[in-house]
Amino acid sequence: MTLYAVGDLQGSREPLELLLEAVKFDPAKDQLWLTGDLVNRGKDSLGCLRLVIGLGEAARTVLGNHDLHLLALAYSDKPRKSNPDLDAILNAEDADTLLNWLRQQPLLLEDSTRKLLMTHAGIPPNWSDQEAIARARELEAVLADPGRFNDFIQSMYGNEPNAWNNDLTGPARWRYITNAFTRMRFCGPNGELDFDNKKGADAPPKDMKPWFEWPTQRQHTLLFGHWAALMGKTGNKDIIALDTGYVWDNYLTLMN
Repeated sequence: MTLYAVGDLQGSREPLELLLEAVKFDPAKDQLWLTGDLVNRGKDSLGCLRLVIGLGEAARTVLGNHDLHLLALAYSDKPRKSNPDLDAILNAEDADTLLNWLRQQPLLLEDSTRKLLMTHAGIPPNWSDQEAIARARELEAVLADPGRFNDFIQSMYGNEPNAWNNDLTGPARWRYITNAFTRMRFCGPNGELDFDNKKGADAPPKDMKPWFEWPTQRQHTLLFGHWAALMGKTGNKDIIALDTGYVWDNYLTLMN
């Protein structure tokens, strides 16, 4: 089996099809990991979801912030702005099937044999690999539970709390975990998150660094997307950025 990993699609179906054709991807024996953000900004989010779901067990994705935004549009009680690309999903005849599938996707993928982890945005430097896995499974259980999912989706948005504390509970705890896995770029040494700066890694806020520049005891190679401005460069061979900004007129990157 060959394991491939691909960066954020963001509604761009055709380039993924071209890449899979180029490597002769075989769903019967190969597997594809996706860094999340399957939807939004491109022109065919509906096609992206149908394509990935159609690959069956050969495709595995983590949830990104745009994927969660789609779930919020579908399930939140709050009013929403029209978005033609996402509206195509919400109004599709198979919308319930697509959204139910999306809601069941993980925040973190692990391959213990290859010693690989994948999340959408990264892992805070103060979380060990095992702590990150535990936090991801915790939030996945919330998404799978109808009552807690409703509480989560109504309170998902917000930048607080911006630091981790083991004593956090309920929506505040879920919100930090969500933000760490799906929105993080710059942070402090203890996982203090900043969401004001979306520039490249060379323009950090005061007392902060790109999350991957802080020392950790990471035991896995970590694959992530989300930060297109990095253009695949982290300076660390064990932390691999796969979002190379296709929707910003750059590239879609597939890794073997």
